[in-house]
Amino acid sequence: MNTALDILTAVLVLGGSALALTAAIGVVRFPDTLTRMHAATKPQVLGLLLVLGGAAIRLRGNVDIGMIILTGIFTLITAPVVAHRVGQLAYREQNIRDDLLTTDEIRDHSEGDGVDRKS
Repeated sequence: MNTALDILTAVLVLGGSALALTAAIGVVRFPDTLTRMHAATKPQVLGLLLVLGGAAIRLRGNVDIGMIILTGIFTLITAPVVAHRVGQLAYREQNIRDDLLTTDEIRDHSEGDGVDRKS
């Protein structure tokens, strides 16, 4: 039983580490802010949750599991908010590649607000 939990812990930690590595590579390699934002949030959060899950299994019965759970909840709450704000800022500062956008929903909803944006 203990060996099975150790194997599960190793799989979770290694899988989470691999996702975090792919997120870091994506942040370095992707061309613009919006694609970097996705690389920095989606696999990074899942990778962190997998590593935290592996740590929680390894530390079963320890009082530190509460802190691990709080860390996971805090990450799940803050990562989407930060990604949304970064995306809005990149759009407002026109730091995006228009050729990669298939639909520009922000421009469609804000055409009457008096803000001059690149067409």
